[in-house]
Amino acid sequence: MSGEQGIGVLFVCMGNICRSPTAEGVFRRLLAESPLAGRVRVDSAGTHAYHVGEPPDPRAQAAAAARGIDLAGLRARVVTVADFDRFDHVLAMDRDNLRALERICPPGREDRLRLLMSFAPETGVEEVPDPYYGGSRGFQHVLDLVEAACRGLLAHLERAHAAPC
Repeated sequence: MSGEQGIGVLFVCMGNICRSPTAEGVFRRLLAESPLAGRVRVDSAGTHAYHVGEPPDPRAQAAAAARGIDLAGLRARVVTVADFDRFDHVLAMDRDNLRALERICPPGREDRLRLLMSFAPETGVEEVPDPYYGGSRGFQHVLDLVEAACRGLLAHLERAHAAPC
């Protein structure tokens, strides 16, 4: 998948209105200043169709905006089997969503699946918690975790796709 079409990264949570659009926005911002700018396609999706077509949760938007990240133009969608062909990295926010992705993953594409937090082992956190039923502090915590993991993901991709000397 990488090559001419670029590198594809898909962030996935349950409803695609809190964690995965936050990760998409954070990663887009980091990519803008990376040698990989213009070479990576980024999207987000949910494993459930609860919020299809809706913008990110207002609390997620407010937390992201406070850090200079605009999520307003994003809209929720559901992950599809075709996404496993379109994206090289399908990154789940937690184990429940990873299992949901594993159930629809076509044979031979399992290597694309991973937990996002695996790119930030220094945090000691394996899953991004769902802040939906909590307060604004939960959205800040999600941003902290997602920023650490997205920095690790970007470093991984920069190493893996560095231009030859």
